[in-house]
Amino acid sequence: MPDYRFVDLSVDRSLATLVSDRHRIGIDTEFMREKTFFAQLCLVQVSAGSEIICADPLNLDAVDKAITDAFWKEMMKPQWILHSGRQDIEVIFQATRQMPREIFDTQVAAALLGYQPQIGYANLVNELFDVELAKSHTRADWSKRPLPEAVLRYAAEDVEYLLPACEVLTERLDKLGRIEWALEDSADLLDVRLYEPDPALAIERVKGTRNIHGRARAAAAALALWRECEAARSNRPRQWIMRDSMLIDIAMAQPETLSDLTDLDGLPESTIRRAGDELLSIIANATHDESGYRPPPRPDEYQKATLKKMQQSVTACAEELGVSTEIIAPKKELSAAISGQTASRVFKGWRHEVVGNDLLDLLQTA
Repeated sequence: MPDYRFVDLSVDRSLATLVSDRHRIGIDTEFMREKTFFAQLCLVQVSAGSEIICADPLNLDAVDKAITDAFWKEMMKPQWILHSGRQDIEVIFQATRQMPREIFDTQVAAALLGYQPQIGYANLVNELFDVELAKSHTRADWSKRPLPEAVLRYAAEDVEYLLPACEVLTERLDKLGRIEWALEDSADLLDVRLYEPDPALAIERVKGTRNIHGRARAAAAALALWRECEAARSNRPRQWIMRDSMLIDIAMAQPETLSDLTDLDGLPESTIRRAGDELLSIIANATHDESGYRPPPRPDEYQKATLKKMQQSVTACAEELGVSTEIIAPKKELSAAISGQTASRVFKGWRHEVVGNDLLDLLQTA
């Protein structure tokens, strides 16, 4: 178990001084989101050189905003080394409205070296350093104070090997000429749109709406927008506001009265009392409009043949590079391209160079 220093960020901001002259730091977070819409940042683990800090941010709300903003600004200056860092970036961005300047994701880098695409941190540490990490506190209550010593040491382990892993992976990537690939793919995680989704697109998070169209889809989209706003306002999970299946049932049933809502199996009475009139108003105002959406068409035989050729091209490229086909282009992206959606990663950056051009040639002949 690694040595670490615990600091309360509301009274001790020495962490900013520690990282201010560092080129890179290892970062991990612990958070809670099971009962909330927005994740609660509970712990920030930082490795800087040989030192590991477990920093407590829970009381930062009581500190002057200018001071906390200045603290986080310093924290954003070094390159961040993370493993599967999307959630860590999201929770810190939501808490601070700031984003690191540059990141290096060790999971992303490992995949470009042929490791399993979603390899976990403990497995990667074992692969690189033959070290077994105990994952004994994955379900800890990180909002609890004081945090037990064993829990803090577990948290410290999550950054102990980030900087050494970065060094090993960088050296191997550099030999293959792929270091820029890793930086490019890591930088994709700094797109603010990942962490500030458009509420108007909330229907895309509702399972089962793929083939709903017409007035039912308009109703489902309006209900999804209402749920998104309610979840954010009350800081409660979306499914606590209304389950996906219930949202679709309401959109399909088109209820006109409170009695109609009551007849729907599974809709809680508390929801009807609290928001029944509003739900009926949403349904009543949903207009039959298919102009912005069509159910995805089934590919014809020629498109199926083209998709198969594209998959073969991606497979050949992946085999040549020694990586998973998922890293180059998952089937979902290729299927979208067949339908005319060519905004995916395979047609940009290094992927465009190694296989994207060939795929575009296949599409042009389709």
